[in-house]
Amino acid sequence: MTRELKRMPDSDVPALVAALRAALDGTGPAILPFDATRPSTASPDGRVGRSATVSRPSPDEAVPDDVALVIETSGSTGTPKRVGLSASALLASAAASADAVGGKGQWLLCLPAHYVAGTNVLVRSIHAGTEPIVMPGGHFDAAAFVAASARLSAPQRYASIVPVQLARLVDATEADAAAAEALRRFDALLVGGQALRPELRRRAEALGIRVVRTYGSSETSGGCVYDGTPIGATRARVGAGGVLELAGPTLAEGYLGDPERTASTFAADADGTRWYRTGDLGEVADDGTVTVLGRADNVIISGGEKVLLDAVERHVKSLPGLADAVVVAADDAQWGQVPVVVTAHGAGVELAGIRASTATALGRAAAPARVVAVAEIPHLPSGKPDRLALAQLVAKGA
Repeated sequence: MTRELKRMPDSDVPALVAALRAALDGTGPAILPFDATRPSTASPDGRVGRSATVSRPSPDEAVPDDVALVIETSGSTGTPKRVGLSASALLASAAASADAVGGKGQWLLCLPAHYVAGTNVLVRSIHAGTEPIVMPGGHFDAAAFVAASARLSAPQRYASIVPVQLARLVDATEADAAAAEALRRFDALLVGGQALRPELRRRAEALGIRVVRTYGSSETSGGCVYDGTPIGATRARVGAGGVLELAGPTLAEGYLGDPERTASTFAADADGTRWYRTGDLGEVADDGTVTVLGRADNVIISGGEKVLLDAVERHVKSLPGLADAVVVAADDAQWGQVPVVVTAHGAGVELAGIRASTATALGRAAAPARVVAVAEIPHLPSGKPDRLALAQLVAKGA
């Protein structure tokens, strides 16, 4: 059994909400939101990044009958994927999120609706019976966020944002008492998509802002781990190679048109439980708390030692003046591969200090070999750093 797949621009949010409502209750076709601004797509922080393959409307396309929403993404690797999500998975995600944050409420949409985090805001609004308030498109602006938040009318208020947006809000709020009061009226700001720096979270919470760190992906209907705790019926374990695996009712049906990738990413135990291999290295404590260590494919061997580049990046970002730093791998004749720091704030940065601090925290092999200063860190449309572009830039000797 199949159903029609309707492609819709993410710019017409009211129409998208109506179509999603019909997709969820089975009275309408499945929906694939696409970025109406391509080929020049601005990321949530206002920058333009490397474009992924984008689908434009085509007639008479069909998907499996149990798929209600398709999220098309390239991720940080640039490999296109089409993730098929069922109505039951999306609604299970909405219900689990509401339980985790303290109830249903009204949402402010700050992210593009063709990403799962943006679409989730719409699904949660449908689940809650509330109308989402939509921020103006384009460059993210803290003042516009505060102005849009004034249109929220429900007692409980939420927004999903990425760390760079939180940083801009905190910067503005620290200098504006009215903005601080507006942000404190949110019952929670869900922050995901990238690692959240502890220092940024402390600044936000010092202002009375409730921050919830989320972890998830399109394959899990968005965030399914809040502040390290699996929400709803989500379960977590560590599988082969130290890769974090997740199970629960929010899992995707698979990748449309790619049965091999589906089979390698989703696997069932003997008891029938389906698990999603996240591609992230992680740990799960005895009490179920999840710690994400970094991408399993973002590991290098330097001088015979394994180095987690995500761990190096987290440490470097914690150093003064390096909050924007991205750490990528570079080939090295002596060590095989080495970490390299890329930053737009290279002036005055001392490599010796970075190396010494990183070696003390993570071991000698983790010490960055050099710092590369750039005018601007390139970003993907999702707001994540474009690591492929940065690695290519470093390889060229920039």
